[in-house]
Amino acid sequence: MSENRQTDVIAAGLSDKISIVPESPGVYMYFDESGKILYVGKAKNLKKRVASYFNKTQQSAKTIVMVRKIRDIKYLVVESEEDAFLLENNLIKEHQPRYNIMLKDDKTYPWLVVTNEPFPRIFLTRQKLDNKAHYYGPYPAVMNVKYLLRLLTSLYPIRTCRHFLEPEKIEKGKFHLCLQYHIKKCLAPCEGKQLEADYRKNIASIEEILKGNSREISRMLYKEMQDCAAELRFEEAAVLKERYDLLENYSSKSVVASPNLYNVDVFSFEESGDAAYINYLHIVNGAIVQGYTIEYKKRLDEAKENLLGLGIIELRRRFESGAKEIVVPFLPDIELLNVNFTVPQRGEKKQLLALSEKNVRQYKLDQLKQAEKLNPEQRSTRILKTMQNDLHLPALPLHIECFDNSNIQGTNPVSSCVVFKNAKPAKRDYRHFNIKTVVGPDDFASMYETVHRRYSRLTDEGEPLPQLIVIDGGKGQLHAATDALKDLNLYGSIGIVGIAKRLEEIYFPEDSVPLYLDKNSETLKLIQQLRDEAHRFGITFHRQKRSKQQVLSELDTIKGIGTVIKEKLLQRYKSVARIKAAPHEEITDFIGKSKADLLFKNWE
Repeated sequence: MSENRQTDVIAAGLSDKISIVPESPGVYMYFDESGKILYVGKAKNLKKRVASYFNKTQQSAKTIVMVRKIRDIKYLVVESEEDAFLLENNLIKEHQPRYNIMLKDDKTYPWLVVTNEPFPRIFLTRQKLDNKAHYYGPYPAVMNVKYLLRLLTSLYPIRTCRHFLEPEKIEKGKFHLCLQYHIKKCLAPCEGKQLEADYRKNIASIEEILKGNSREISRMLYKEMQDCAAELRFEEAAVLKERYDLLENYSSKSVVASPNLYNVDVFSFEESGDAAYINYLHIVNGAIVQGYTIEYKKRLDEAKENLLGLGIIELRRRFESGAKEIVVPFLPDIELLNVNFTVPQRGEKKQLLALSEKNVRQYKLDQLKQAEKLNPEQRSTRILKTMQNDLHLPALPLHIECFDNSNIQGTNPVSSCVVFKNAKPAKRDYRHFNIKTVVGPDDFASMYETVHRRYSRLTDEGEPLPQLIVIDGGKGQLHAATDALKDLNLYGSIGIVGIAKRLEEIYFPEDSVPLYLDKNSETLKLIQQLRDEAHRFGITFHRQKRSKQQVLSELDTIKGIGTVIKEKLLQRYKSVARIKAAPHEEITDFIGKSKADLLFKNWE
C-alpha cells in the first residue's frame, strides 16, 4: 500500500471523530498507535483546525510525517482563547510531545529575593523557589544585579547574616555584633538596636525601588531631608541627602522612556532555522524593571504569530504581569481579556520595541556563538549554507578553490591556486603554476591556461573536484576560466564566480549584472579571505622566482662558473652584490685564480 493511500485510510478512520469535534475554542491532542501524545495544539475553532491537518494541499513535509502517525484524537473545550493558550502550554510542558515546539529555558538568570522572615534579608539567587519570599527580576546580567544590590545596601542598612532573628532569641542575647555594624552597614537588629518596624520600613522602600517606583521614594527622601534641615538635624539631613543623590543617579540611568508609561509589556521576536527567540521587557514608570529572553525549539512549521502568542502567555504568567498594554512588532495569534496590543510606528513605544529587538538579536547571536564554541564545525556549516544560498549553488561548497595571476610588466608570470575545505585553508593542497604558453602580460590567457591545467590533471588522476571556483578578477578573467571549464566539459557541474577588486562585486558566468553583497556578509568575507590568500600565495612565489632569476642572470651566464662554485660563493657572501664588493685577493684565495679571473673579466 502506498504512503498516500495509507494516509487516506488513517484519515478515513478518524473521520467520525473529526465530524463531532465542536466549533469552540479549546485544545486538541493527537495520539500514535501506542497511545503516546504526538502533538498538542490550541484553536479558536477546534473543528476547523483539526480538519485542516487532513487537507493535503495545506500540509508541510513535517506535518505530513506527523499526520501519517495519528491514530486517535482527543480534545478539551475551554471558555476563551486565553484559557486555551494556558492549557496548551501546561500540556506541552507535562507531556513534551515529539512534534511540539519545546521551550529551551535558561534558568541561570539572577534574581533578587526578599526573604519572608523576621528582619528580612535581600540577596542574589539563581533559583526561584516555591515559597513566600518576594522575587524581583530576572536580570539579564549578574553585574547589573550586583550593582543594584550595592545601591540598595548603600541606601538602607540591611543585615547580611543568615541568622533567624526570632524576638525571643534577641531578648536572650543569643546573637552578637559583627563587623557590618562597626562599619555602619547594619544597625544591629540582632541585639535589639533597631526595631523591626523601622527595619521593615526600609525593606518596603527597597521593594518599591525594585518594582520601579524609585521616583516616589526619591520624593519621600527629599521631603524627609527638607524636614530634618528645617529642624536643624543636619547630620540626619546629610545622610538623607546622600541617599537621595544615589537614588537620583540610579533613576536617571534606569529610565528609558517617559514616566507616563506606567505599566507596559514589550515583546519582540526573532527566529533562526529551527529556533525562535522572544524577548520580554516590563516597563514601570518609564524604567525597565524586568527583562528576559526565551527560546523555543520548533518542530513543525509554526507561524510566528502563534509562537509570539505562546511566548506572551508563558512570560506574563511567569512574571505575573497584569499590564493592560502590550507592545509587539506584529499582532500575535491570541486575544487577551482587557488587554490592548500596540504595533508602534513611531515615538517612545517604537524606541522601546527597538530596544527589545536589540536584546533578542543579541541573545540569538550569543546562543549561536555558544553553540559554535561547543561544535566548531557548526559555524563552518552555517557559513557555507549562507554562501550556498547567496550564490545559488547546487551543492554545499565544502571544497572551494581560488585562482590569482601575478606578473610585473609581463615578466615571470605565475598563477596561484589556494584551496579551502570546510571554510578553512587546506595549505597542503595549494599549488603554484609557471605560465608556459602565454607571451607577455595577458591575464585572460594566463587564467585559461591555469584553470585548464588544474582541472585536466584532477580529472585525469580521478581526484575530487571543488563545488565552487573563485576567480580573482572581473568579467574578463571569469570568462577565460569559464571557457577552460567548457573545454573540459566541466561547466555547469562546478559553481564559478569572479570577484572584482574595485567595488568587491561578484560576477557570474554569462551575466553582465554583478551581485553586491553586504560588506558584513559572511559570504563576502569568506570570498575576500580566499582572494587575499591566493594573492599572498602568488606574490610570495613570484618574488622567489624574480629573486632566483636575478641570481641566475649574474652568475649562471658566466662561462666557466659552475654550480659548485656558484653555491660556494653564495653560501659565503649571501648575494651577488656582496661578491662584487669583496676584495679581489679574497675571492682569488677562496675559489682560485682562474675562476676569480673569469668573474672579474665579466664584471669589468
